[in-house]
Amino acid sequence: MNISKESYALIGAGPMGLATAKTLIEQGIDFQGFELHSDVGGLWDIDGPKSTMYESAHLISSKKMTEFTDFPMGDQIAEYPGHRELKTYFQDFAEKFDLKRRYHFGAEVTRIAPLGGDGEGWTVSWRDQDGDHSAEFAGVLIANGTLSEPNMPAFDGEFAGELIHSCKYKSAQQFAGKRVLIVGAGNSGCDIAVDAIHHGIQCDISMRRGYYFVPKYVFGKPADTMGGAVKLPLWLKRRVDQTLLKWFVGDPQAYGFPKPDYALYESHPVVNSLILYHAGHGDIGIRADIKELDGNTVRFRDGEEAEYDLIVAATGYKLHYPFIDKELLNWQGDAPHLFLNCMHPERNDLFVMGMIEATGLGWQGRHDQAELVARYLRGLKDGSAAAEVIKAEKANGFARETGGMNYLKLARMAYYVDKQSYRSALNKRTQALKREMA
Repeated sequence: MNISKESYALIGAGPMGLATAKTLIEQGIDFQGFELHSDVGGLWDIDGPKSTMYESAHLISSKKMTEFTDFPMGDQIAEYPGHRELKTYFQDFAEKFDLKRRYHFGAEVTRIAPLGGDGEGWTVSWRDQDGDHSAEFAGVLIANGTLSEPNMPAFDGEFAGELIHSCKYKSAQQFAGKRVLIVGAGNSGCDIAVDAIHHGIQCDISMRRGYYFVPKYVFGKPADTMGGAVKLPLWLKRRVDQTLLKWFVGDPQAYGFPKPDYALYESHPVVNSLILYHAGHGDIGIRADIKELDGNTVRFRDGEEAEYDLIVAATGYKLHYPFIDKELLNWQGDAPHLFLNCMHPERNDLFVMGMIEATGLGWQGRHDQAELVARYLRGLKDGSAAAEVIKAEKANGFARETGGMNYLKLARMAYYVDKQSYRSALNKRTQALKREMA
């Protein structure tokens, strides 16, 4: 492994890591990739050591709204592809853009530390089958993903059955012959509940708050491909979309679901066409938040109780960058506070790639982020005035691109952005860098 003084370390070969690798190559930025698994794909490879996939997992957004623009999925792939199709998609993406040769696979990054101030470089340490190693790099791009470290809640009392986080759920066979309680009604929680309905002998779902439910199809087409031609102000978009949801979904409260205590889009919606169907048929019970556990008994905050053999906590994930000191990432609350969710305010040799969520952003939105960072590095190297403007912008203070949305104050929403505002902010700065290079 030959590493020059101008080479960057890129951590991760999931979707964000691959997009970053591709754009770095396009901008002539030298780098060395590191990936814990033996292949690309990140969490979409169910065999990966950090994968949180389960056998029935599919995209909740359509392929058209999710794919990389310059690498469409094609007609042979389903509208909402499963993890096996997506694993192949990322392998093919890496093959097309010749990315695998830039990675050291089977390499776990264990520590990254600055050699000094901004621009003085970083020491990167890693472990592979041959032992422990370290090398110096000009900078680091962290793309190890956001959905691998489980956010496991603490419950009062003791449970006599099996209690797992959803990251340990792989196959519906785990539910066979069991009374199952799913805790959390996000997209994964609802997916897993539908699996449990068909394989367990009983399934309930415990919810702390209500959700807005979105169907996968409207008029026979993926729901997320409908509309968007006319840009509406937020207040009007909410009114229109809430009306459409009532037409196509009805009132979830009629099925026993709690009413959301927040406005539409202040948290991510649940994209699942089956959970309401099964609730309406009595296949799944809707439960309140858990008060305490006592043997196999679960007591809920509404005074009800029931017996279970298995509890699955579908309670999401926490941002996790175990190889770098927290203060180096400018953490504020539940997430690092970074310019455009990726650029450190004070350092120009440290980037966190893919620490971003937004309804409808897709992988192309993340590719746009990667392109900006790659062009920014190129601009700094070439003495670009546009790069210096960005450098000053992020050093002078900034706010997250929420588009005025009042997102729920939850850890999973701490790095949420508004798709339109975010992509507009990326495009504005990328175009400025492009004009100088023309």
